[in-house]
Amino acid sequence: MEGVVGMSSFWRDRSVFVTGGTGLLGSWLVKRFIEAEAKVVCLVRDWVPQSELLRTRRIEQVNTVRGDIVDRELLERILGEYEVEVVFHLAAQAIVGIANRNPISTFSTNIQGTWNLLEACRRSPSVLSIVVASSDKAYGNQDHLPYNETMPLQGRHPYDVSKSCADMIAQTYAATYNLPVAITRCGNFYGGGDLNWNRVVPGTIRSVIRGERPVIRSDGKFVRDYFYIEDGATAYMLLAERLASYAALRGQAFNFSNESQVSVLELVDLILRKMKSPLRPDVLNHASNEIRHQFLSAEHARSVLNWQPQFTLDSGLDRTIAWYRDFLGAPAALAHAGRG
Repeated sequence: MEGVVGMSSFWRDRSVFVTGGTGLLGSWLVKRFIEAEAKVVCLVRDWVPQSELLRTRRIEQVNTVRGDIVDRELLERILGEYEVEVVFHLAAQAIVGIANRNPISTFSTNIQGTWNLLEACRRSPSVLSIVVASSDKAYGNQDHLPYNETMPLQGRHPYDVSKSCADMIAQTYAATYNLPVAITRCGNFYGGGDLNWNRVVPGTIRSVIRGERPVIRSDGKFVRDYFYIEDGATAYMLLAERLASYAALRGQAFNFSNESQVSVLELVDLILRKMKSPLRPDVLNHASNEIRHQFLSAEHARSVLNWQPQFTLDSGLDRTIAWYRDFLGAPAALAHAGRG
C-alpha cells in the first residue's frame, strides 16, 4: 500500500526531533526512526525508567536533551545544533483528569510549549516539516458526528481547550508565516508501552493479570474512537514525509481513525473476553468534565494521503495484550490464555 512509508528511504540520515519521546507515541516513533536509520534527537523532561525508550535501551541509540518544552532558547539550540529537518511535537500533559485538577500546568505545557516550539522552528532554516499532535478532544462537543476537519474547534474543559488552542496556534504559524506545519487529530491511542494505568486499556489488562476487578471511573457509556499505536506511528510518518514535499498541506489538519464507535463498557468486555477472564468491571461513575460521545471521519486522510489503518480493534488489542503480559510477567497459564 502506498500509504505505508515506515521504512521509506526518505528517513535515512534525516535529522528528526521528537518532543515527548518517552511517551506512548514517541517511543513507537523513535523505534521506527532507528529502524529507518534516521538521526534522532529527543527532548526528555522526566526520566521514566519503565518507558519503552529507556526500558529497551533505545535511548542509547539517539541524541537526548534533558529539558522542558517551555524553554524556547533550548529548543532553538536543539534545532540549530542538530540541524533538524523534521519535527514531531508530541510533548503534552495528556491526562484529562490531571488537566481538570491542574489546568495551569496543562495550559503551560500544551499551549505555551506549542508556540515556543513553532517560534523556534520559524527561526530555523533547516526545518522541512513539522507535525503537531492535536486531538479529537479539540473539537469539543458537536451536534453532529463524526467529526470532520471543517468543524470548529470548541473545547470547553481544560484538556480540550489546551488542544483547541495548540491546534489553532499551529494553523496560525502556517497561515501567517508559511511554516511547514500540519496537525493530527487522533482518537484515543492504545497499545503496548502506555504506562498511564488510569487509562482503560492498560488499566484493564493489568487488573486482569493481577486477578483484580478492572475499574471504570465513568459510567461506562462514554463512546470513544480507539486507535492502535502502530497505525498512529505510520500515520505521523506519512504526513511528515508528504508535508516536506507538498506545500499545499501546510496548515491542514488530518483526522486519523478506525472510524468506529466503542463505549468504555464494550471495550472492557472485549478485553475480558480476549483474556478469558470471569472478572466483571467495577463501575465508579466518577468522571466529570468530559465529552460523552466522540468519533472521527478519516475521509480527508484517505483521499489526500492515501492512508488507511492496518489494524482492527481486534488485532490491535491482541498485540497490546501480548505486550502487557510480557511486560508484567504474567504467569504462564495467563500468558497462554486467549492467544489462540
